[in-house]
Amino acid sequence: MNYELNITFFKIATLTYLFAMVFYLGYLAFRNQAVGKIASGITYLGFLCHTASIGTRWWESYQMGAGIGHVPITNLFESMSLGAWTIVLIYIIVEWRYKNRTFGAFVMPVTFLAMTYIFVAPDVSKDIEPLVPALKSYWLYIHVLTSFLGYAAFAVSFGVSLMYLIINTQRKDSFYGFWTACLGALSVIVLAIAADWATLPDIQGKHMLEATFRNPSAGVQALSWAGYAVILFLIYMFGIRLKSALGKFQTSSDLLDEVGYKTVAMGFPLLTVGIITGAVWANKAWGTYWGWDPKETWSLITWLVYAAYLHARLTLGWRGRRASVLSVFGFFSVIFTYLGVNLLLSGLHSYGSTGGQIDKTAIPFLLIFAAFFAAYVGVCWILDAGSRKSAGHQVASEK
Repeated sequence: MNYELNITFFKIATLTYLFAMVFYLGYLAFRNQAVGKIASGITYLGFLCHTASIGTRWWESYQMGAGIGHVPITNLFESMSLGAWTIVLIYIIVEWRYKNRTFGAFVMPVTFLAMTYIFVAPDVSKDIEPLVPALKSYWLYIHVLTSFLGYAAFAVSFGVSLMYLIINTQRKDSFYGFWTACLGALSVIVLAIAADWATLPDIQGKHMLEATFRNPSAGVQALSWAGYAVILFLIYMFGIRLKSALGKFQTSSDLLDEVGYKTVAMGFPLLTVGIITGAVWANKAWGTYWGWDPKETWSLITWLVYAAYLHARLTLGWRGRRASVLSVFGFFSVIFTYLGVNLLLSGLHSYGSTGGQIDKTAIPFLLIFAAFFAAYVGVCWILDAGSRKSAGHQVASEK
């Protein structure tokens, strides 16, 4: 018997999320309530198909024989599918609670990218496999579910924070370059994945971005990077129009700031529980609560970033742009904690079939990007603090 019904539902869900993303962008562009309702309806349909994919995969695992059945959260395909599912779940709750569909244009692309990646990447096994003894524990299920619910809350906070930065910056502000760079990178990745789907005959047998940035032809690679630069330039030059489009929805900056904060406040305790239950599970499986495995180390780094966010907000009174930048930075840490560690570093949490080997060609780019990103965030904070101080002196002198 061929147990691939779960993959069929997964494909339908991925395609549905793509249409939802397009309709949310259309709603953003045309402010048509009918388009917004269609976007929400497509999202609900995709969520139901995604739920069916996870449910049928769970059921099919038990049909394959004794000792194979398990909750589908144990390899990269299953866990990332669950992560995308939790992002949509949290988003649906936020959309229903705040009656605002503009968030979807910034959250659904994250879900679509995650779903597309695990479908396209050849090193991601989609087979249902029996569990190794270390994974046969209920602590694992609690650990994974709470961690991914926390990640999903952070993803929604990322989308809302990016939206806040777009609405509340001018081209002369240092934060303008920050959000245009983030949005440009996201747009280029979506376009590159679309190129994979359009040009590669056997998409499941190819590497992600092989039609563009990882193409065997050096000319195609150079053209891809040139296109990346052009897109970044265009978004930088015309991004102010996106600000104007969002402004027409009259979305309150205070609302965006509140949603960004509350989703972090929701995700932080979930991540904390995930780390604690992971330690308990590690002790039962390997005899130690904490072994400084790369995943453990980066989970702690992510926890510290969001702890700093909450501390800065509640103690130092950080609101608005500085808090939003920290939220965006935190989600980059989440991405590396989950994908970067699993695919680039060896450890107990590595999912890929890379045999623990690091893709050394990627390391310089990661280090350069991390250094640039950290430096840019620091410059933004310094400039923003300086402008606030100058404004305070000006107000004081006027008094």
